[in-house]
Amino acid sequence: MSLTEEDVRRLAAQLWDAEQRSVPVEPISRRHPGADVDDAYRIQLEGIRLRVEQGDSVRGHKVGLTARVMQQQFGVDRPDFGHLLGSMFHPEGEPLPVDALIAPRVEPELAFVLDRPLQGPWVTVADVLAATAFVLPALEIIDSRIQDWQIGIVDTVADNASSARVVLGGVRTPITGLDPRLIGVVLRRNGEIVETGASGAVLGNPAQAVAWLANTIAPGGGALREGDLIMPGTCTRAVDMRPGDTVRADFEHLGHVGVTFSSAVGSAA
Repeated sequence: MSLTEEDVRRLAAQLWDAEQRSVPVEPISRRHPGADVDDAYRIQLEGIRLRVEQGDSVRGHKVGLTARVMQQQFGVDRPDFGHLLGSMFHPEGEPLPVDALIAPRVEPELAFVLDRPLQGPWVTVADVLAATAFVLPALEIIDSRIQDWQIGIVDTVADNASSARVVLGGVRTPITGLDPRLIGVVLRRNGEIVETGASGAVLGNPAQAVAWLANTIAPGGGALREGDLIMPGTCTRAVDMRPGDTVRADFEHLGHVGVTFSSAVGSAA
């Protein structure tokens, strides 16, 4: 049975409270075993509505679980999507407060910035490339408001696809002449290589993930807007972050991006 509107509002409020207090909640799928993915997106949208009502703004979207390694890591078999809010963007040069998150993990991604809208159905890779102003090296810091990352697809979708923070590199690269399928990535934590990958692991082409998103949100009247930033998903496994860790991703042809976590709870540096 689908969740009632009261259930949706209550669960969205719980997830937002968990995020604000950095205290996780029990999996939704355990408490509501009949909930499906449509219910989960209803919870996600209600959570976004609550945040925007309090002054936040939608700046783009993320696509998650697009690479096979990530689906295996989290035990799911399909992509999902979430919203990127203005409050999620963290400056590259500033330490990220560790006490603002619960159990953060880091993913390297190729971020697309659009200079024209994209609306499905039938958006293609060619359409995405034509609509892309430039790409950026990026890190997505994912986090789960669900206890101990005990997530299925319903849990992560309801939790805004486990979104938390985005760190963008400072070099813009035009998409013209760049093959987004063939970008190698090396992810280092405290100087040690922890993951390597290639962008083609993201649905064969990260631009395909952007097309998938535009087509997926189209039935509800959704569209990607000019100026939106789209994170298409990682080509590596997500890497745990600990207090004091520094992570850096080097992207072939695109440069690098990095971030340092504060060394202790309550520390600013």
